[in-house]
Amino acid sequence: MAAKKNKYTYVWVSLIVLVFGIIFIPKIVNRLKSGTVVEADRMNVKDNSGELAYVLANGKKRRVPSFEFINQDSLVVSDNDYRGKVFVVDFFFTSCPSICPIMTKNLVSLQNEYEGRADFGIASFSITPEHDTPTVLKTYAEKYGITDLDWHLMTGDQKKIYKLANEGFNIFAAEMPDAPGGFEHSGLFALVDKNGFLRSRVDEFGNPIVYYRGTITEGQGANDHGEQEQISILREDIKKLLEE
Repeated sequence: MAAKKNKYTYVWVSLIVLVFGIIFIPKIVNRLKSGTVVEADRMNVKDNSGELAYVLANGKKRRVPSFEFINQDSLVVSDNDYRGKVFVVDFFFTSCPSICPIMTKNLVSLQNEYEGRADFGIASFSITPEHDTPTVLKTYAEKYGITDLDWHLMTGDQKKIYKLANEGFNIFAAEMPDAPGGFEHSGLFALVDKNGFLRSRVDEFGNPIVYYRGTITEGQGANDHGEQEQISILREDIKKLLEE
């Protein structure tokens, strides 16, 4: 008797599934064809394509740490000098035989793009400050065509600069005897808005990319590892922040 009851139950469940399919599957197919399912899903995902995200740390917006160093003109420069400006941050050294020349040329292209704008600047910190005196930095600036008065090449206490890089911006910099030039650094650029907050565009998953690759030129397009250049998008994002 129990077996017979289970058999009837199975028949009724099958019938219900069949009826559901007849009624609803055509509607689902039509929604798929018309794209309404995709559109509904898209409505549930925040579209950040036109916005620049804030870079967060422990749930809070990351602000540029305070700093004070000497620039290529032997002038004292601090984070206060960048207030009200959109600016790009990098860490470099003048005797770098590998990525620094590429990074500097990319920054020069940005300098030339926003030439004459009082609300744009660049902050470059030397990770070999004992060698990179103001005189050496001045020569480096002249070599690469650095003319913007708001582009400061800075030198000072090495521990403070390394702390600023590794803890303040989380951009890696360290002495490494086996690395080209004896020092290793990431070659990334950080973007800062007029209020001193780190900003970036988001990736395809809606997460901030945080930093921009500075070691690939727009002309190259990509490096040997298939990583795409990001100077073009950095250029676009600077413009967005300048218009905020």
